[in-house]
Amino acid sequence: MDAFFTYHPIGFVRTPYARRIDAPHQPTVVEGTETGSPAEATLELDDALPETVLRDLEGFARIWLIFAFHLSEGWAPLVQPPRGPKAKRGVLATRSPHRPNAIGLSAVELVAVEGRTLRLRGVDLLDGTPVLDLKPYVPYADAFPGIAAGWIDAVDAATGAHSAPGPRKPRRPAESS
Repeated sequence: MDAFFTYHPIGFVRTPYARRIDAPHQPTVVEGTETGSPAEATLELDDALPETVLRDLEGFARIWLIFAFHLSEGWAPLVQPPRGPKAKRGVLATRSPHRPNAIGLSAVELVAVEGRTLRLRGVDLLDGTPVLDLKPYVPYADAFPGIAAGWIDAVDAATGAHSAPGPRKPRRPAESS
């Protein structure tokens, strides 16, 4: 079956990360970033959507952002994750941005809803990333602590749980030309 889908962003995020090398690998991994703290960001709702789509979102501590890896340049069936032994893994067993469909998912902290703007913290998205949709994070449905995590369990056993790397050294904004 040949199926094609067209999506329009519901908004774009504004973040301090201009280059891929500046952003953390995961939203909660901030060691090595310029500030060493979770990044503050905003998501401005697209003008085509009514502000009422955000009604009742206030009060959720986290939201899922479904976004496009808009700077991804193609994909590969095997990729080398940034943690663990240097080994290629099936792209669908990783969180690589180089995917058959360049779509990402990130659970971020919702700081506030201010009119058509969401204030966020703990993002790993580049400035200008198009957001396709968002959903509230619901702990009873979204959290499964202590379950198997495939090859990541072996990496955690060898290097310690939650040892995902941030950038190798603090990054600074790119110099303007």
